[in-house]
Amino acid sequence: MTAARLTAALLVFAALAPAGAWAAKSDERQSLLDAMTAELERSVKKLRLESYDPPYFIGFRMSDERDVRVAARFGALIERDDDKHRQVAVDVRVGDYTFDSSPDPSDFEFDTGEGFQPSTDAPVDDDPAVLRATLWLLTDDAYKKALSTHLRKRAKKVTEVQEKPVDSFSREQPAKFVDEPKQLHADPDGWTALARRLSERFRAEPGLLDGSVRFTGDYQRLFIVNSEGTRLIREAVVYSVSLQALARADDGQLLEQGRTYYGRAWADLPDEKTLAAEIDVLIANLAALKAAPVADPYAGPAILEPEATGVFFHEAVGHRLEGERQQDENEGRTFKGQLGVQVLPPFLTVRDDPTRPRAGDLPLNGHYPYDDQGVKSRNTLLIEKGVLKNFLTSRTPVEGQQGSNGHGRAQSIQRPVARMGNLIIESERKVTREALKKKLLEEVRRQGKPYGLVIRDIIGGSTNTSTYGFQAFKGVPRMVYKVDAKTGAETLVRGVEIVGTPLSAVNKIVATSDEVGVFNGYCGAESGYVPVSTVAPAALFQEIELQRVQRDKERPPVLPPPWAAPEEAARR
Repeated sequence: MTAARLTAALLVFAALAPAGAWAAKSDERQSLLDAMTAELERSVKKLRLESYDPPYFIGFRMSDERDVRVAARFGALIERDDDKHRQVAVDVRVGDYTFDSSPDPSDFEFDTGEGFQPSTDAPVDDDPAVLRATLWLLTDDAYKKALSTHLRKRAKKVTEVQEKPVDSFSREQPAKFVDEPKQLHADPDGWTALARRLSERFRAEPGLLDGSVRFTGDYQRLFIVNSEGTRLIREAVVYSVSLQALARADDGQLLEQGRTYYGRAWADLPDEKTLAAEIDVLIANLAALKAAPVADPYAGPAILEPEATGVFFHEAVGHRLEGERQQDENEGRTFKGQLGVQVLPPFLTVRDDPTRPRAGDLPLNGHYPYDDQGVKSRNTLLIEKGVLKNFLTSRTPVEGQQGSNGHGRAQSIQRPVARMGNLIIESERKVTREALKKKLLEEVRRQGKPYGLVIRDIIGGSTNTSTYGFQAFKGVPRMVYKVDAKTGAETLVRGVEIVGTPLSAVNKIVATSDEVGVFNGYCGAESGYVPVSTVAPAALFQEIELQRVQRDKERPPVLPPPWAAPEEAARR
């Protein structure tokens, strides 16, 4: 089963003052790039086994990363870590662009784990000779495996019926790009003090099982060189602060509230006052959820707020437009062969634009100048007025699209595949929020339902795109409100999740709001976790289906937390 998960976040403004700074020096960057280039050129000239083909393509990637983590729970430090590491990946291809040694997605090769496997860890002390030695061993191993795979694929063509041939690898313009050096502002001491102060606020609610605050700073510097002439250095910094609170209802259901804020700079993150106010909101929400009734399963009209709409399109539509899925026989291939066909309501347009660094004043997680294969990112029109126009593509071509549109993405050194960046949903049927709720009530009454729903907040979602099981998606909302058909009054409910089949659900959108919202997070799929965003309006669905969540029946703690116990209070 292929699953993808999105971690929720809304962005707000303010600043956490930076303290220390860490960044790569330009001469250090150049020496590393020169070492990679020298080993690449040596392999291109000399790597060949007698009686076998030499590689037609060699590519090196090195991910240089620093991750700073600080977390506190109920006022006490629980994690503090500062990790720096480098890893390298090597891509060696035998054959040619039309038919090469790249593995078929549907093939599975059993790895016994026996024998010597060269390490992907690269030296962090800028030793060019050891870096080249790391690449040397990985390249040798990759070349031998590529020869074996190519021979196996050629044999397979003799015995199996082949689908319409599609090239193995796209020809792309070599990239020459050196990013501006970026700085990771890390202040572990300041973060620790702030996390302690903020997380201690969760002690105000004795019914909480968890109340934690986490600060992170992630720096990645990516080097790419290949035999086509690409020479690239890309840098990115992402900061985040996460607030997390857990409680248990009297009937045993576990309740969760949280917020994660992301930024490309400190100025994008909230200040202490804003975070403290948000913690108070989370505590109040949990208290309201504990008192809220459990919702019944439901199928009927509903409004999804912008963040929920974004997650819905990410799961139900976006993953099914990723290129490699169109070639994999284990995938459902929902949209394969549908170019030029109407797949959504005609007032909806969907694009993915990683070239956009912001939506209005809000930074977007899914922005990048070049993808992880060294291809320039592009604003890609996917669906125009309901008609499928393009797929998201890496350098693995799909039927009807030979070139990459700059969406080959991966976490660290995993193999890049087509992934979303900034998924943007545009609508030609827009109304105000007030008018959208009016339309919801009209639809509820037309269908004879006692109420409709408004889904205001969502944790994330997942989807199955494979042929194993069935084509479906799921969203996990945090805050769901019943809207009375007669009065329009809203009542908080709990204990449900959004489910459905993608094409059926998406074609039941009848109107959207004239305002959009941003959902920032990380998506985890075949090539690991990558930062993504959605920009979407609120959407009115004629029908959406909710099922009850699996509910624990575990009792809440018998005793209150120590700081809330009467005897402890008396001592203080």
